[in-house]
Amino acid sequence: MSRVLNLSAPFLLGFDEIERTMDRLAKAASDGYPPYNIERVERDNNRPERYRITLAVAGFTREELDITLEENQLIIRGRQLDDKSRQYLHRGIAARQFQRVFLLADGMEVAGAELQNGLLSVDLARPEPERIIRRIDIQARD
Repeated sequence: MSRVLNLSAPFLLGFDEIERTMDRLAKAASDGYPPYNIERVERDNNRPERYRITLAVAGFTREELDITLEENQLIIRGRQLDDKSRQYLHRGIAARQFQRVFLLADGMEVAGAELQNGLLSVDLARPEPERIIRRIDIQARD
């Protein structure tokens, strides 16, 4: 079951960009390669809430993978080049390219990335936001 967001309600101001982003992400989510997991990592000691994205990238080397953070988008790309010097009798494992985009909430930080046993793990942290209360002065106009 999919959720329908009604971000055009009159009391929700400035959320139209979120609605466009959700539409774009829904289209990108239809590609199933490479498969991935997203897990919540329990808080421990003084560490903030964390998430881990794990992608199955068997066959990719560290040099063929690229992770960038562009504004609030975490972009993970993989690029494999065909080895023209090899002669295949059967080729069932194709050299593929991929791009996965994850939209991060404000304040999310990329804590690090690791490639081990064909799995690329990217750790994210969400520090506790500061509570900001600001009083707005009311001006009198006569």
